[in-house]
Amino acid sequence: MSRLTGGVVLVTAHDPDHGPRGEDVGMTATAFLSVSLDPPLVLVSLRAGSRMDDLLAEQPLWGVSVLSEAQRQVAGRFAMKGRLSDKLLFADVPHTRGEASGAPLLGGSLATLECRTHERVEAGDHTLVIGRVLATALPAPDAPPLTYFRGRYRHLA
Repeated sequence: MSRLTGGVVLVTAHDPDHGPRGEDVGMTATAFLSVSLDPPLVLVSLRAGSRMDDLLAEQPLWGVSVLSEAQRQVAGRFAMKGRLSDKLLFADVPHTRGEASGAPLLGGSLATLECRTHERVEAGDHTLVIGRVLATALPAPDAPPLTYFRGRYRHLA
């Protein structure tokens, strides 16, 4: 499967139960796809038991930012394992809060989507989260995409 080129997204959600003002959480994902146009559904694959999997089991609203090539460092930052908090990771990343989801959405992304969980499916060591798209935007639609191939972030030549 490392020979299959994939797009790179940042999945985000707001955890209202973490601290007095809640906390924003983000996770880099390369297993993201469109499922249906009517109704508009997308799917993201999350490692079972990960922080994002646990959060989305409780919080049905989440966001997706489709990353541009210029956001390679953001992808790497949110892919780090074992971090305690995402607060510092969001500190210097331009973002807005989605009106429909409350999730952080990255400026400079090719597209952003706000979703509500439609269904969760256990699949081996992952959870497939299918979300109904509530809102979309195109912050930087003409930027080159960030892709993932053979275990590395790549740019299209």
